[in-house]
Amino acid sequence: MTEQSLSPTGSEAPRRRTLKEAVALYTQRDVLSVSLLGFSSGLPLALTGGTLSLWMKDVGVTLTAIGLFSLVGLPYTLKFLWAPMLDAVDVPILSRLLGRRRGWLLACQVVLIAAIAALALQDPISAPFGVAACALAVAIASATQDIAVDAFRVERLESASEQAAGMAGYVTGYRIAMLATGAGVIALVAYLETALGLPRGTSWFWGYMIAAGCVAIGLVATLFAREPRAPVRAPDEGTGHRLIATTVGAFGEFLRRNQAVMILLFVMLFKFCDAFAGVLTGPFVLDIGFSKATYVEIVKVVGFGGTIAGSFVGAWIARERPLVTCLWISGVLQITSNLGFTLQAYVGPNEAVLTGVILIENFTSAIGTVIFVAYLSALCGAREHTATQYALLTALTAVGRTLLGSSSGAIAEASGWPLFFVLTAVAGLPGLAALGWLQMKGHFAELARDRA
Repeated sequence: MTEQSLSPTGSEAPRRRTLKEAVALYTQRDVLSVSLLGFSSGLPLALTGGTLSLWMKDVGVTLTAIGLFSLVGLPYTLKFLWAPMLDAVDVPILSRLLGRRRGWLLACQVVLIAAIAALALQDPISAPFGVAACALAVAIASATQDIAVDAFRVERLESASEQAAGMAGYVTGYRIAMLATGAGVIALVAYLETALGLPRGTSWFWGYMIAAGCVAIGLVATLFAREPRAPVRAPDEGTGHRLIATTVGAFGEFLRRNQAVMILLFVMLFKFCDAFAGVLTGPFVLDIGFSKATYVEIVKVVGFGGTIAGSFVGAWIARERPLVTCLWISGVLQITSNLGFTLQAYVGPNEAVLTGVILIENFTSAIGTVIFVAYLSALCGAREHTATQYALLTALTAVGRTLLGSSSGAIAEASGWPLFFVLTAVAGLPGLAALGWLQMKGHFAELARDRA
């Protein structure tokens, strides 16, 4: 292996890049493709989440019904169940023309456009089941696209520098898309309704139709991208046999690794502190006396800038330091950044303090995301199982987010805000303990040998 960044045990720093070389890296065809696909992945999430909730509230749907609609997000957690299909089964015609990964990408994006357009045609009051069905279709197509994008990224970006730059571009594209289909669609609907005088239902229709059109950026990225090298398949191997072999092989190969159980535990634990605190950031900000307008300006807009900056700094750290060192850096940063909210709880509604706290938290969280995804990518080395293994790992990270998210409100009420955020920092310590165990047992040295 010639590059030491993202290498679990590499000790030599690579030659530092000039600004011109860095720009060339981020505009390189494969990295740029992943960045655009990140935008396509980020588009649907708000359309079945926050934006959909606001649409239903805007037209008079009850809070109970709105709460039930959160179940349409289950495909993002359960996507590992059908991920083996993307490893073992080809899309008719498209896979022959574009290749295994790009064939699935294009198919998902076409279905996604149709599903979002169908959702735009629904009326949440008169056809709630139609809204639910279309939102579920969007979520399934989106989750499947995520599987395909992750597999494409892991297989196409082969060097350590490309992986780091690709993750920074992916996170940036994803966040921009979430902003577009979140605040962007909501602002567009408000403009169409107030400035142009369109009926409320018509305004929401056009908001969602324009969002559907934005998926075309993903289509262009898929056609622009280069297909990764595919594994060799036996010519007489049937689809059913290949699907079973892929499923069994993906799980079996992973569980046969040294420290497999601890690896899975570490994957679950590492982002616990972020998951614990993130669910209640909005309620906390409003509860201590900030207005909704201030929340949007600082938490959403300023926080977005911190996230983008952190993504690129995370990529830089990943290129300059061994992977295990990067994980220690990001793990400590994400724990200590949560303590800023304890300071905010004591200070009260001070905008300057909130700006600093949000900037630091989003900045460090983005660093952690880029580096952690680099680690997950390093675990998925077998091209026969890339989609399946990566989907399983990301599903495990969602377990922690779901479990802690469901209990965080009760803990905050019992402890009070200052102690609650101290507890969120403490929640990150088991992840660091698991990281230390894996390092001591030689896990990262094994990763280095495998990738070499």
